[in-house]
Amino acid sequence: MKNLIFSLSCIWLVIAMAATAQEESNSPVLDTSGQPLQRGVEYYIKPAATEMGGPFTLIDRNGFCPFYVGQRNVSVDGIPVSFSPFEEEESTVREGKNFKVAFSGATTCVQSTTWKVGETEPRTQRRLIATGDNAGYINYFYINKYEEFENIYSIQWCPTELCPTCKFICGAFGSLFENGKRLAALDGSALGVVFERAEVLPWIALII
Repeated sequence: MKNLIFSLSCIWLVIAMAATAQEESNSPVLDTSGQPLQRGVEYYIKPAATEMGGPFTLIDRNGFCPFYVGQRNVSVDGIPVSFSPFEEEESTVREGKNFKVAFSGATTCVQSTTWKVGETEPRTQRRLIATGDNAGYINYFYINKYEEFENIYSIQWCPTELCPTCKFICGAFGSLFENGKRLAALDGSALGVVFERAEVLPWIALII
């Protein structure tokens, strides 16, 4: 009987330790003021280094829908985004945990501004980040620390929470220059970013 109680105690201890380790490995993603990113709250995404371009925004790549995710060439006038963690009961954006992200407002395309993995750019063979909610794997991203710098992160695509047994070709966000525009793309050097909480404003993003 004592051996059974001891064995059960050991099992519960292992479970508790595993749960604690999992929680620590999925630390909250912090904004520039040191506060956790929250579901539904608006944030500007900016490069950690100012020489790496301006804030994230919608890009009219070729005069046709959909719009793409990219950066301003200057450090002003980005468009804020909001996050929706995959786990419905989760209100905090955590490292390594999948989420959807969408720009605030609307576009002339009259479609969702949710980010998704788009087509491959033929010249570089890098996957672009477009907009549109396909309700599938291509809409889910996650955030990890960027080389252990404080409050600097890398946005990545790898929807392993949705399908833990799937083998995805994962990739980190970086910049891709095309006709003077700075597009977001996977499969290159990772871009370190920070998240700055936006003021509560009625954002309408209309790109002609």
